[in-house]
Amino acid sequence: MNYKQLVEKAYEAMDFSYSPYSNFKVGAALLTKSGKVYTGCNVEIASFGATNCAERTAIFKAISEGEHDYKAIAVVSSSRDFTYPCGICRQVIVEFSKDIDIIVAKDYDYEVYKIEELLPKSFTQIDLK
Repeated sequence: MNYKQLVEKAYEAMDFSYSPYSNFKVGAALLTKSGKVYTGCNVEIASFGATNCAERTAIFKAISEGEHDYKAIAVVSSSRDFTYPCGICRQVIVEFSKDIDIIVAKDYDYEVYKIEELLPKSFTQIDLK
């Protein structure tokens, strides 16, 4: 799957967003190294601390099915602008892959970053040893 197709999957996932409070819809599509794609959308809860982002939804779905090796994750939103993973999502992403491509898109124009660019000098399991 190429990155344009992954962005398309993220837009499809965005359609399932549950965001009645912010009306800020987000979709994500995670490409594993085995070629599987896991999608996610943001799910808002009235108690905002319980809200889950699209990126974490996709990653948690993959983990729950035994997938731990990731190639790329595409992130899109209803803002019609580039939307980057929040700090919590960046921390979750780096937990599972220090070599993943982060694809941010507006419409179908996209940019690609490494997680190290978005979360330099990250705290990981290596720091706990």
